[in-house]
Amino acid sequence: MTQTSLTQPLDETPSPAPEVEGAGGKLAALAAVLVGGIALSIVTHTFAVVAFCLAMAAVVMLHEAAHFVAAKKSGMKATEFFFGFGPRLWSVRKGETEYGIKAIPFGGYVKIIGMSNLERGIDPADEPRTYRQGSYPKRMIVALAGVGTHFVLAFTLLVVLLSAVGVPNYDKPSLTIGNLSRLDTGPSPAIDAGFKVGDRVVSVNGNAVTRWDDVPPYIRESAGQPVSFVVERKGARVELTAVPTSLQRGGETRGFIGIGPKASVERLNPLMASGRSVTTIWHLGTGSLAALGSFFAPGSLKDYAGQLTNATSNKPASADDQRFVSVVGVARIAGQAAESGAFNVVYLLVLLNIFIGVFNLVPLLPLDGGHVAIATYERIRSRAGRRYQADVGKMMPIAAAVIVVLVLIGVTSIYLDIVKPMANPFQ
Repeated sequence: MTQTSLTQPLDETPSPAPEVEGAGGKLAALAAVLVGGIALSIVTHTFAVVAFCLAMAAVVMLHEAAHFVAAKKSGMKATEFFFGFGPRLWSVRKGETEYGIKAIPFGGYVKIIGMSNLERGIDPADEPRTYRQGSYPKRMIVALAGVGTHFVLAFTLLVVLLSAVGVPNYDKPSLTIGNLSRLDTGPSPAIDAGFKVGDRVVSVNGNAVTRWDDVPPYIRESAGQPVSFVVERKGARVELTAVPTSLQRGGETRGFIGIGPKASVERLNPLMASGRSVTTIWHLGTGSLAALGSFFAPGSLKDYAGQLTNATSNKPASADDQRFVSVVGVARIAGQAAESGAFNVVYLLVLLNIFIGVFNLVPLLPLDGGHVAIATYERIRSRAGRRYQADVGKMMPIAAAVIVVLVLIGVTSIYLDIVKPMANPFQ
């Protein structure tokens, strides 16, 4: 999301970027921390989560890069392009733009001068290059560039997923174990029992099985009771015993050990993959929009307040709970996705890109959709030879309220994801 005058003093001229002492040393230190963190994640078997977080950071910066490139191509002046917020850790000036890294690694921004008529102190020579002086098409391109990036990324990921990785077909699963899940509290019963990916289930509790659908009923109905398995592993038969743990699903308790079947994979040619990707993005986008509207309905807000007040109760989080997932929750889900296979990791990236794109289209400042709404309103009110400019100052109370709501959602989501995390969606 582009930085607007909401976060810039209105009566000050932006000062030149200060010389950053020891910039090279700070950049080297940042690189060392990054490499060290990746190495530690490999040792602690959390690399999948770290890699996912790095991928999301790259997505955020691609969003900002799209705003930046669109502004430059439209003749607008962009003075800053930063990853993160807060104190400057490292920066370098190239031409009229300062590029750098700030201390708080949550998001990024590009500073385009004159985002509204509230911004003061701009050099008169630069006024023609402000966002507010741009034509309607140029302002729309700049405002929508970031959102468009998310949908382009989602489309690209889906095409690669459908044509190169393939879609698991669970309608015809084999008896071969394709994935082992973990519990939030530690290893699953299947991991403790010694199951391995590639094992082929031969019998359960002494009963021969001929299809995967024969296996789950034994597990679901035996929570807390040992279940014996015979599996075929590298040509030999191995006996394993697992004790299903209890999980709440749809208001009922059922057993779970954490094994999933290896599904047949369907790969599409690029043309078919492109068509299905468009359809999938449409369904996921409209679904995200409906979920946003549903969350802010009075009844849902009341339910959310109930989740917060009962967060420390022993009642587990339900898949039906309507709530946002914070960076903490996304990192946890990313780890769970990695354990269930590459398909789910990529698909999670697709879902996040689509949701971020849809969310940014909400027509309220400081979101990108707010800039789109203002530009469109000004275009409608303008007449031939006379351009109308909206008084953005009148929108500041609403923009401030939106920021407060976003902060509250962020803080409460982190709290819920820590004290009562969502159930593993891949179990």
